[in-house]
Amino acid sequence: MSKGIKAMNNNKDKQTTLFKNLESAPFTYGTVIFNKEKLVSFLEGINDQNNLYLLKNKIISLKEIINSPRNDREGLLNIALNGDTISLRRDVLISELNQILEARTLKRIKYYLKRLKNGVQKVKTSKINDINLLRWKEYDEIITDSLWILDKRDSSGAHLAWYWGNFIPQIPHQMMLRYTKKGDWVLDTFVGSGTTLIECRRLGRNGIGIELNQEVAQKAKELIDKEYNIYKVTTEVIPGDSRTINIKEVLEKHKINQVQLLIMHPPYHDIIKFSKDEKDLSNAKNTKEFLKMFGEVVNNATPLLEKGRYFALVIGDKYSKGEWIPLGFYCMQEVLKKGYLLKSIIVKNFEETRGKRNQKELWRYRALVGGFYIFKHEYIMLFKKK
Repeated sequence: MSKGIKAMNNNKDKQTTLFKNLESAPFTYGTVIFNKEKLVSFLEGINDQNNLYLLKNKIISLKEIINSPRNDREGLLNIALNGDTISLRRDVLISELNQILEARTLKRIKYYLKRLKNGVQKVKTSKINDINLLRWKEYDEIITDSLWILDKRDSSGAHLAWYWGNFIPQIPHQMMLRYTKKGDWVLDTFVGSGTTLIECRRLGRNGIGIELNQEVAQKAKELIDKEYNIYKVTTEVIPGDSRTINIKEVLEKHKINQVQLLIMHPPYHDIIKFSKDEKDLSNAKNTKEFLKMFGEVVNNATPLLEKGRYFALVIGDKYSKGEWIPLGFYCMQEVLKKGYLLKSIIVKNFEETRGKRNQKELWRYRALVGGFYIFKHEYIMLFKKK
């Protein structure tokens, strides 16, 4: 191999490493890319100062470098291919530097400096996700409240709301960020139009989806394939009945035994009839039969979920003959019978459903006449396998 070609290949390898480092920024906010080694050394030098005035001047100079890169005489922003880089959220970093400048004691300043240096130098994640807890402030896209007010569904990329009753992409997106790592496996037993598996492709998780309706399963496959598979993950839709299908056999084909996240978004009994198939939960004769059928799905999937991992159930309630049926809580009880701990009940609003589109006045009239309240929420019930 000639020296020229060898040099080109070396540069290509270095560029690959560089872009992997740049990808470490949690989300797509404005970022500042530093030479990691030089930034750590700079922060250590500040920490060695015991003069409050000189120490704060160093922090001010760092802020000036961030805001005006041309003033970088320290070489902190040197992202040459032979250097290890780190990408930090600009707004969070400026906020932390301001916190240091506002501190009144040397002890408090050094505490903040140490915390900042640790966030640059180290990575601290849990067993179930990729969230760097030393840089937790950068993850403000992740919702931690139990009330989700979401104005509209994500309709970007391959996400199309063509299928009656499909859930919003933000739900599997949030669940995967909180409860999986890149490369983990996700199982969705009511995959429908493929929303979960589209999010798997976006976030670098492998996904298996099961769908009873073969026509819907085929459309889901076509839709998922339109989403660019940047991480080269597996996303497979299997036609079949989630109550009886041999999921273990499906997983073994991919040389795995268990999944790390289980997601279910079953029909809300008979609110929407998805097919004429008697195996379809939306055709259950009554609530008791629906819960029995739902329980069979949980029974079939539970052995395939890794111990200590999470199960997200998306479910709503229903009305029947003037009576509110707490379907969500009935389903919750079914899951708790199967060896799970209840971790959270999230209430998610929805402003408009396909069935009620352009009918707000009619539904308000019906509510006033019937003495009931209009459904504007559903539940995301989060369980942990014991």
